[in-house]
Amino acid sequence: MTPVSTFNGRSVALFGLGGSGLATAKALIAGGANVTAWDDSEAGRAKAVAEKIHVEDLDGADWSRFDALILTPGAPLTHPVPHWTVQRAKALDMEVIGDIELFCRERDELAGGAPFVAITGTNGKSTTTALIAHILSQAGRDAQLGGNIGTPILALEPPDDARIHVIECSSFQIDLAPSLAPTIGILINLTPDHLDRHGTMEHYAAVKERLVAGAEIALVGVDDAYCHAIGARLTQRALPNQRVAPVSAERALDWGFYLDGDNIMFREKDHPLDEAELLCSLKGARALRGAHNAQNAVFAAAACWELGLEDEEIARGLLGFPGLPHRMEEVARLDHVLFVNDSKATNADAASKALASYIDIYWIIGGKAKEGGIESLRAFFPLVVKAYLIGEASDDFARTLEGVVPYEHCGTLEVATERAARDAAASKTSTPVVLLSPACASYDQFANFEARGDAFRGLAQKLAASVQGDAS
Repeated sequence: MTPVSTFNGRSVALFGLGGSGLATAKALIAGGANVTAWDDSEAGRAKAVAEKIHVEDLDGADWSRFDALILTPGAPLTHPVPHWTVQRAKALDMEVIGDIELFCRERDELAGGAPFVAITGTNGKSTTTALIAHILSQAGRDAQLGGNIGTPILALEPPDDARIHVIECSSFQIDLAPSLAPTIGILINLTPDHLDRHGTMEHYAAVKERLVAGAEIALVGVDDAYCHAIGARLTQRALPNQRVAPVSAERALDWGFYLDGDNIMFREKDHPLDEAELLCSLKGARALRGAHNAQNAVFAAAACWELGLEDEEIARGLLGFPGLPHRMEEVARLDHVLFVNDSKATNADAASKALASYIDIYWIIGGKAKEGGIESLRAFFPLVVKAYLIGEASDDFARTLEGVVPYEHCGTLEVATERAARDAAASKTSTPVVLLSPACASYDQFANFEARGDAFRGLAQKLAASVQGDAS
């Protein structure tokens, strides 16, 4: 845990008692703060009471006694309208912050130079974060992995000069962290996402930009227009204590980090192309399949190189990376049929990565749709043998697929998995893949993408086991 000593003796209102909210409340209390917590969920409140956290309905509380509102990233700060607790706080000119901001203040207080790598982007940030931490750990470094992936940031060990925090940051968390200034800030890519919470793509991009704007070393992708513009803007601004380095997985750069075939390269400014340094190769890195994972790997290698790792250490970590659950995760085989769990693909751009990596796809798709639906995925439709529609988006997706891809309304994930497995097993090809890559949020039928992916994994493994049992 990282006790929040910077709030010692102060009173705070805390809204949201999920995993990160509970960790934040405990860290504040451990640091000497007086916490009054609330959550709309009775289950969340019950967990807090069990942890001896003071729970009180903030709607009826005296807000004049609070010094700050600590807000869950799940509650809207600005769009579509500010959460009611935010409106209360703003009426009293009270700061509204989150757990990432609390960590940043503790870092400044305890060890201002402690290594801190913060990662964001629309897609790939979880894999990149986990990959960086894996490479560092394999090289013998104390790497603390968390944030928007796995462990809440304040449940990690405190900042220390010998400890490297590797933290995934969502746009919601960045919005609540005004003093975010990591040692290395990573912005991988930007495509439309969460516009219901940010209003416009421009505002969404501006929030993401804050993570790299305050970084000592800003690693910024140049493979999409929004990130390219951000990198150019930061370079032109040229702060004296900041270095901005471009990163590409698509082309060689005049300088910066880039992918050349399977090779991750670094080229110094004003040096010819033949003097570029080979950091490592991706050959043999099975868990980093696909162009999107190549992009993640370039960023991870760049960050670790900036942290002082040797090329051999980076290469060893890349090759040994096991991958993450719910990201093109191979979960079962049924004779010649492969089942792939890509539940983390919660928008069309994320789903495109898996669609580009396979042929003969039996595609399970649907859920709570994001803006734009699956129209942008038309180029991949020839790879899809059949689609199996689930959840709220079924009718909209059916209209997009009509006349182009055969489809079946399945309603639930269980039905879709059974029917996709049946059809794939009858395939005459050697490479059928039952692919859960929903291009949707999960909230219509599941608590989160992890729950959806776990359900699919269980269904696929049960089907595989039943066939093996019949054979024996």
